[in-house]
Amino acid sequence: MPEEVLPGVYLLELDGQKRLATRSDTNISVYGERFVEGYRLWDPNRSKFSALFLKVGPKKWLGKEKILDETSKVLYLGAATGTTVSHISDIVRHGLVYAVEFSPRTMQDLLRLCEIRDNIVPVLADASKPESYCRLVEQVDLIYQDVAQRNQSEIASLNCDMYLQPRGILILMIKARSIDVVASPKEIYSREIEKLNGLEVLITSDLHPYHHDHLAVVARKI
Repeated sequence: MPEEVLPGVYLLELDGQKRLATRSDTNISVYGERFVEGYRLWDPNRSKFSALFLKVGPKKWLGKEKILDETSKVLYLGAATGTTVSHISDIVRHGLVYAVEFSPRTMQDLLRLCEIRDNIVPVLADASKPESYCRLVEQVDLIYQDVAQRNQSEIASLNCDMYLQPRGILILMIKARSIDVVASPKEIYSREIEKLNGLEVLITSDLHPYHHDHLAVVARKI
């Protein structure tokens, strides 16, 4: 029997391995993921959010600030084709996901996902210019950022200033090699965390072995 380890996030035992999953009303595959008795397996190799959950473990989340529940409003920066967006959509079934993506070509794939899910709002925009989508996006409970630009912490801080509610949560995926191809990842992570303004860091975790040279940062708006 699947265990609900966090609101809307389930842990399954399959073939001797622990696997994360969410539940979807559509039962339509988004990226070739497997369904098991109505549960969508959440692949940590395809989703850094899933990798973060598995690396940190549900016990460390318990007692921390609320991350997500079924009514949460989320601003997702770097939505791409919607792999992780779709799982967040499952979790916040009575909430909203504002999915910001810069590439018009990638947005076409994201729009197909939005056609079958009414709690995703697609936003074609540059995440480094948060003022450009101020007429579309409201205050949110969580900002999730996964972009490949050099100024990742600056983008996160700007969006948190504009859209994150007080005591809201930022989940930032720092991509070391998108920032500097020479410096050590640890040096890059330290520099980027120092640049986060108005945020208290709660959790940091590398995403090895699922994603190399990536650090997940969970922070709360002060």
